[in-house]
Amino acid sequence: MMESKTAMPLKVDIVSDVVCPWCIIGYLQLQKALAEMPGEFILDIHWQPFELNPTMPAAGQDLREHIAQKYGSTPAQSRGARQRLVEIGDSLGYHFDYFDGMRMVNTFKAHQLLHWAAIHGLQTELKLAMFRAFFSERRDVGDSEQLVAIATAVGLDGTEAAQILADGRYVEDVRQAQSAWLEREVHAVPTFFIQDTYMIPGAQEAAVFVQALQRIRERELASTGS
Repeated sequence: MMESKTAMPLKVDIVSDVVCPWCIIGYLQLQKALAEMPGEFILDIHWQPFELNPTMPAAGQDLREHIAQKYGSTPAQSRGARQRLVEIGDSLGYHFDYFDGMRMVNTFKAHQLLHWAAIHGLQTELKLAMFRAFFSERRDVGDSEQLVAIATAVGLDGTEAAQILADGRYVEDVRQAQSAWLEREVHAVPTFFIQDTYMIPGAQEAAVFVQALQRIRERELASTGS
C-alpha cells in the first residue's frame, strides 16, 4: 500500500500588478502545477504590490501608444505579442480581450484595496476580479467607482472601500511594501517567493513550477526530519 503524503503548508508571495498579463498567466500556471500535485500542499497566497507604471497619470494612456513608448515595439510586434497572450490565455482557460482604445491605467488605488482585502481574507478573490475586470471586461481598474464596485462584488464592504480610497489610510503601507520588494531586487513581475526563501521569476510553465515545488518540498521535509 502506498504511503500517503502529508500536506505541507506552502506560503507563496506573488509580486505583481493588476495590469500585468504575465502575472495572471503565472498564477494560472502555478495553479495548474498544484493540480498535478494533489494533497501535497496547503496553499497560502499573498499578493504583493508592484506598479509597472508608477508615474502613469490618472487619465491613463492608450495601451498601444504606451507599449510603443516604453518598449519601442512596432505596431506589428505589439499585435504579435497580444496575440501570443490571447493564445496562452486560451490554453489556460482565460480570456484576454484586447480591444481598440484599451488604456493602460494607474494601479496604486487598486493596490491599496488589495492590502485591505488581505485583512479580510479576500485578497485573492479581489486580485482575480481585478485581473478579470481589466483583461476580460473592459473596465478601468484605476477608477475609484469601478474599484469599489469590484470590491463589493467579491464580498467586501463598498462604503469602507470608498472611504479607504478617499482617506488614503493604506497609502504608506503599500509604499513601504513596494520599497521592501524593490530592496529584494524585484524589478520585474511576476516574481514568486516560496516560503520566504525560494524565488521563481516570471510566468513559468506549469512543469517548471512542479519541479521547483518538488525540490522545495524535499528540502523542507529533509530539514525538519519528516
